[in-house]
Order: sequence, then structure tokens, then C-alpha cells
Amino acid sequence: MKNVFSMLCITALFVTTHHASAGPRIADLKDYPNATGSARSFSPNGALDTRNPFFQSLGSNGRSCITCHAPDQGWTVTPAGIQQRFDATGGLDPIFRPNDGAVSPHADISTVDARRQAFAMLLSKGLIRVGIGIPTNAEFELAAVDDPYNFASSAELSLFRRPLPSSNLRFLSTVMWDGRESGPGATLQENLIRQALDATQGHAQLAGVLTQQQLDDIVAFEMGLTTAQVTDANCGKLDTEGGNGGPLRLFQQDFFIGINDPLGQNPTGAAFNPVSMTLFDAWDNLQGNNAQSHERAAVARGQRLFNTKVINVTGVAGLNDVLNQPVIQANCTLCHDTPNVGNHSVGAPLNIGLTDASRRTPDMPLYTLRNKSTGETVQTTDPGRALISGKWSDIGKMKGPILRGLAARAPYFHNGSAATLSDVLDFYDTRFNIGFTAQEKSDLIAFLRSL
Repeated sequence: MKNVFSMLCITALFVTTHHASAGPRIADLKDYPNATGSARSFSPNGALDTRNPFFQSLGSNGRSCITCHAPDQGWTVTPAGIQQRFDATGGLDPIFRPNDGAVSPHADISTVDARRQAFAMLLSKGLIRVGIGIPTNAEFELAAVDDPYNFASSAELSLFRRPLPSSNLRFLSTVMWDGRESGPGATLQENLIRQALDATQGHAQLAGVLTQQQLDDIVAFEMGLTTAQVTDANCGKLDTEGGNGGPLRLFQQDFFIGINDPLGQNPTGAAFNPVSMTLFDAWDNLQGNNAQSHERAAVARGQRLFNTKVINVTGVAGLNDVLNQPVIQANCTLCHDTPNVGNHSVGAPLNIGLTDASRRTPDMPLYTLRNKSTGETVQTTDPGRALISGKWSDIGKMKGPILRGLAARAPYFHNGSAATLSDVLDFYDTRFNIGFTAQEKSDLIAFLRSL
């Protein structure tokens, strides 16, 4: 197996040699403050070269990759950052484009007030509208639609989703929430090249194609990025006293597809290890009575809960049904199994209930889908993977995202339904009847915001 460090050094060499002349750069390991501390990004190239096509407007509407993947917002975008751009430009910044930034491509954007309404989902939850139709060979059809924006149809459902971070991509097992950019048998780099082209043609409205060199440069830049929280307001530096927080330690983290898969797809044959998070083991037995030591001990307790707290997992399509187990006694790491990263180490879209009609908010469309064979119906705010596979069993399934750098990129989940990490825990607590104590919840938040 190729050493990950060597692979990234080769990537760095490619980027360095191709961009031989001097130019604007963003300093490596620059501090980006967020609500609970600061995050940093590391590139083996030594700096982030803004001459890369990632930073260039390559389409027809003024957007570039960085429009929706900002380094100071965890390489995605946040409502606060988007609102600042709206206020500064009256809603004319390139992120405010009707093709996917508005609630409907037909929304009125003629005035500042109209634009504030048109881009309400961006402004409130950082959501981009993704338009995907029902495949012709799908096992289901659209029986009814309740779209508050009067646009969605079977030809193009409106799906409101958070832009995923463009950093830490070498840990991906699936590209995009619904896996639509992960082609059968394709390598990660091939999938990311396809994603870069599709994003430029779709989000940036490029009429033609990018050159292979432009695509290679974008993907090389993304694959070289490593991002993590580096300081916490309560704990201080996350890489001291034996702590292994921050991007430099993450850069050295080993990974391969299936590295710790609980469903037995580890190519080495190694058994699943539920203790997938070990960043703060050294903080378990800190000596000292100062406030910082107490806070670091809380992070360690939260990590231990993440690894060991028993959860009765029920009703998760893609898990309980696949294993034919109505109840699976597991931990957070059943789904967040990639060591010290937190996503799934193989492609495994799951339906944990986020798109159920019972959780719909008035700003979300609601789709009633009918099984063509059985006549059964289901209501969902986002069919997820089913719009790519056409399978009834895939309705509502999404991938789990990488957890590193969480503090920089609220709100959470694909639909931005959790404004805070506390809201994330509340969802899981009620969904699986976990019964977190106030102390457990506080410790888990301390851990998650330190990632």
C-alpha cells in the first residue's frame, strides 16, 4: 500500500513544478478564527497558490470554486459569511445567482428586498439548491409535490443542501452527499475531476469544458489541503500535552478505503475497531487544577463517549435492513469509523431520518413518492441517493461527512437543520432514545468542537 505522506508529496511536487512563477499566495497554517477557537489549513506545497484555477472565475456568472468553499469558513460557506457578502454587495456577490443560489431559478431578483427573499435559504442556512430529476428507469414516481417556491417537478426536484468542504478530500469514500460523482470503479482523483467539471458547468454556468490541465490543477490543490481546528477557546492549543489536534497530525493520518469498516470490507482483513478516535487519549489523565486542564479533560471524556457510549440503532435504512438486525447495539463510531477523521471508510449511504416528513420545516419542499410496483408512498424533503440510483430502498439516503473542522462550518447535516453542535446531539438523542445526561452532552460538544 502506497504511503499517504509520499502520495501527497508527489502531489505537492506536481503543483510546485507546474506553477513555477511567483504569485499571490495565502500563508500556510494561517489562523482562521471561528466561534469556538480557530482552524488552520496545511498544504505540503508550503502555501495556497491563488493562481490555481480553484480561485479563478471559469464560467459565465463570476463564480469560482472559492465562492462556495471559503478557507475562513471551513472550506464551505456559513450563513454569517454569506450575510456579510449580501450586505456588502446588496445581494450581487457571485454567490447570489438564481440558477442554484435562489429558492427557484425563476425567483425575482430585481431589488435588494427581492433578492433577500430569493436567496433566503442561502442566507439562513447556507443551502444551495440542487436540481435533479427522477430517473426514467426509477422504481418510483412523483405522486405529489408541495413546493413553497412553486418550481419543483418530476423533471427537476429542488433539493437544498450544504456545500461540502473542499478540504480533507483524500479521506473521502464518496463524493457528494448523494454520491453522484462517484463512478463505478473510478479512482478518487477521477471522481474529483468529474466533480470539478460538473460544478463549473453547473454552479458557474460554464458553456464549454475545462482543459485537462485546469481540472488536474484544481484536484491537486484540493487533495493537498488538510484542515482541522487548532485552538479552542477553553482548551487552548489542541496539539499540546500529548493532544493530537490540528492539521499537521491529520496530514500524517493513514487512510485507505475500508480501513476500519464495521461491515467487514477492510481489505487487510483486520477486524473493526470501535475506538476510532484517539486524538486526545493523552488528556485522559491530566494532572492539574487549572481551568485549561479541566477543559482538556472534558474533551477526553467526550472522545471516550464518542467511542464507547452504547446506542440502540434502529430503523436506519442501509444498516439495520442490510444486516437484518432490527436493533444494533453500537457507538457513534459504527457510522463514523474512519480513524481520527469520522466519516465512513467505504461508500455507505444511510437514511437516519433527516428527510422524513415529520422533520420538514415550512421552507423545505415536500415530495410524495410512489412505488411503481407496490403503490406504497413515502414523503421526503430529499430523496437523496434514490435520485441517482433510481432505487426505492435508497430514498433519503445520504453519506456521512468528514467530522474534522466542524467548529468552523455550522449549520450541520446536509440540510442545515442543526444550527449548533448541541442541536446535532439533540437530533441523535431523540432519534435513538439515547438519554444523554447534561454532562455527557457537554463533554461530547467539547470533543466535537476540537476536531
